[in-house]
Amino acid sequence: MPLSEILYKILIQGGSYNTILKGLGATVNISVFSLLFGTLLGALICALRMSKLKILNIPAKIYILILRGSPVLMLLMLMYYGIFARSSLEAETIAIITFSLNVAAHVAELLRASISATDYGQVEAARTLGFSAWQAFRLITLPQVIRIAKPVYQSTIVNLIQWTSVVGYVSITDLTRVINNIASRTMQPMITIIIGMLIYLALAYIVHGVFALSDYLQHRRENALS
Repeated sequence: MPLSEILYKILIQGGSYNTILKGLGATVNISVFSLLFGTLLGALICALRMSKLKILNIPAKIYILILRGSPVLMLLMLMYYGIFARSSLEAETIAIITFSLNVAAHVAELLRASISATDYGQVEAARTLGFSAWQAFRLITLPQVIRIAKPVYQSTIVNLIQWTSVVGYVSITDLTRVINNIASRTMQPMITIIIGMLIYLALAYIVHGVFALSDYLQHRRENALS
């Protein structure tokens, strides 16, 4: 069979492109909301983890150890078939909660390591000049944390997009499940899976592009100020 006919069967026939777009939408939706909530929760857990009070930092340490060490699929199945089994929450909402909890653990440890790597001497110098603790953090520590954490945070986003490929196990029709269904229907698993991989690769490069654009704009801003 000519390649053009195979691609037609995979991408066009029976409205396959609409199904692929819907699956892609589910993947992007879960990824974006999980990243947003996971980052906010991760910042909070990082603050608890760095607290000098054991009643705060010990639970945060345990949370990070458990969530970072648990397979995402097993955590998702525990949430869907166990904790939220009798709830009225939709499967996609449960997936977002699950991935948010997982991302939060990674972000918390990333932020803690980045803060520890900053030059605290600059903060002390700022405080002696009359800066408040918040001003010193916002103007001195935070820019350094962003610069240090950015490469790993970028990888975390790409990993999150890849992790979402398991949501089909809890009846969510995401991109991976759509690709699998089309491969079964068309009897063309190899080409269909390659197409799916290319779509995931495109998502990863979009993330890389956003960060590259951010770095470029920041570099131009710094040059303009200097």
